[in-house]
Amino acid sequence: MFHSSDPFDHWIIDDFLPIDVARGLEEEFPAFDDPMWFDYSSPWQVKRTCNHWDRFPALTYSVMERLLTVGPFVELPFEVVPDIGLHGAGWHVHGRGGKLDVHQDYSIHPKSGHQRRVNLILHLTEEWEEQWGGGLELWSHNKETNKPDKLVTTIPFRFNRAVIFRTDQQSWHGLPTPLTCPEGKLRKTLAVYYVSNPEDTAASNKRAVFVPTLPLGRQVA
Repeated sequence: MFHSSDPFDHWIIDDFLPIDVARGLEEEFPAFDDPMWFDYSSPWQVKRTCNHWDRFPALTYSVMERLLTVGPFVELPFEVVPDIGLHGAGWHVHGRGGKLDVHQDYSIHPKSGHQRRVNLILHLTEEWEEQWGGGLELWSHNKETNKPDKLVTTIPFRFNRAVIFRTDQQSWHGLPTPLTCPEGKLRKTLAVYYVSNPEDTAASNKRAVFVPTLPLGRQVA
């Protein structure tokens, strides 16, 4: 396991699941044109998602349940509980041209009132070329502008890699450069989130805060 607190606490765990389980999860993702997907197509994000428990096949259902039962797999200075409603979580896919501009996730859950504290994102595309993009960018915070400042690190997209990070530390992140993978190739991820009772200092936003990025995702407007 790798851990860094620059620009905010994040952990990388490679070979997160037994290889046969990871491959089984990848195979259970529906086709990109399946009508079950919710399509996000906007200037700041291009992706498709599904967070409906009743639509997950058996293995995905079992692994998701296990991830939420066991917890975020890292030591934290506070206690968290899983967001079993999967608000914003579940299956995520990006195809060619897919992107996710640099953003901070919602702070306060719009239904439970909990504070979002930790994301766990599992990479599930086995045959992926790094030159296609898809790495998760982590940005520092500019206190004067209250916006992202500089790109600090990019975590490459690799099969069966879990990326865990705190979302309560001005945690700007994204994949703002559109993917260049071949048509039909998908960047597949499985995401679960963990929450806690809100702290007095918690931000109040109930939706993600996006900041549009200039070409190549290296500067912020």
